[in-house]
Amino acid sequence: MRINIAIDGPSAAGKSTIAKKCAKLLGYSHLDTGAMYRCVAYKAKKEGIDWNDEEKLAEMIKNMKIDFDKNGNVYLDHEDVSQKIRTNDISMGASSVSRHLKVRECLVELQQQIAKSKGYILDGRDIGTVVLKDAELKIYLVASASARAERRIKEYIEKGIDFDRDEIIKDIERRDYQDMHREHSPLKKAEDAIEIDSSDLTIDEVVSKIKNELDRLGVVYD
Repeated sequence: MRINIAIDGPSAAGKSTIAKKCAKLLGYSHLDTGAMYRCVAYKAKKEGIDWNDEEKLAEMIKNMKIDFDKNGNVYLDHEDVSQKIRTNDISMGASSVSRHLKVRECLVELQQQIAKSKGYILDGRDIGTVVLKDAELKIYLVASASARAERRIKEYIEKGIDFDRDEIIKDIERRDYQDMHREHSPLKKAEDAIEIDSSDLTIDEVVSKIKNELDRLGVVYD
């Protein structure tokens, strides 16, 4: 039995990392929806399109191509943008463009089409509430702002990205507020989602909790 898994939660809660681990465990495909919104923000900035201009953003999306390879690298119009879309600026930009209904409609439709065949793990902020309402397993992954800031700092150090510690914490708090209060598809826990607080858990401990839920559902995996 192949199922779809939705993993939602705030910025830097570890959604993508956990989703990739689970995808490898199950032999499923991981679709990083957050990266798709980051690509929209990145391309808009590159082309001088205001992140608040919904009409121009929607028109731009019609002519952009987003791909993922088996290693999780992200390609925008055939360019590897895996690192370029992970800056603080583009993170805030992704939050800004995701507020627009037309932008969300374009990307949500694409995500739903991809996941129709089952065997997908999608992570984002509205997967369980909007994109995959019928996902067989929904996880709501949370963590304290300080824990998330430390993880982001570690990521930046590993990737050689410059950072300001105080600014990272402020950005996380600003993005949380923006994501939870946007008009369309705000970040919230689906009624049937299982909440996991990863603040004091390792990646493997979070995956273990998800394994328990997979066992409960009778999902077969290696």
